[in-house]
Amino acid sequence: MKPHLTCLMVSSLDGRLKSGRTGDGAKEEIAARGKAFESAHEDFEGDGWIIGRVTGAEMSKAKAHPPESFDAPERPHHFATRDAAGYAIIVDPSGKLHFDKPDIGGEHVVVLLASAVSDAHLAELASDGVSYVVSDGSDIDLAAALDLLARELGVKRLLLEGGGGVNGTFLKAGLVDEIVVLIWPAIVGLTAERAIFESGDVSLSNLLKLTLKESSAKDGVVRLRYDVALRA
Repeated sequence: MKPHLTCLMVSSLDGRLKSGRTGDGAKEEIAARGKAFESAHEDFEGDGWIIGRVTGAEMSKAKAHPPESFDAPERPHHFATRDAAGYAIIVDPSGKLHFDKPDIGGEHVVVLLASAVSDAHLAELASDGVSYVVSDGSDIDLAAALDLLARELGVKRLLLEGGGGVNGTFLKAGLVDEIVVLIWPAIVGLTAERAIFESGDVSLSNLLKLTLKESSAKDGVVRLRYDVALRA
């Protein structure tokens, strides 16, 4: 059985991922947004969190460093630890991310990869103490990966925390149980700025039905919580 999946995001009133603020006060606003997000993150007490490759690249700046020699790495999965206090799960189909330690902020890293990933990259991850799951096909089987994490690591609750592309992918796959959005009191309005949910040319409103189950406001930030179901 897959873990319960909550998509948790903070956005401007117009649904943009970044604050868009520049000049005086920008750093303070970004810090305040981050503090509000972290507070909500702690409220939901997940066993781990999920992000995509782009967000992952902001958290790990390591360069490629495959071992000079290695035995054939384990497939389809390798778990360096099974008893972590929390898990940082990163969707990286092509294996573009590299790590210089096995955790992010104390959360053990688990990378979800597609089948074409090289043995050298898997050997690099294993040598760094990083766990990984390799799907059978050219795309990651997210449902199977979540089931595996539940079965092998005992993961029961996960927080999906973007960016917009990976959020959209999980939503299209019907894997998200609820959405929690913190509406920051700002309007970005920039046409090119990324949204918190992106699904290409697929309209998620045709796929999903949202039911509001909680709303609150504190310090100008509105928290909205929705159950998510697939439309019949």
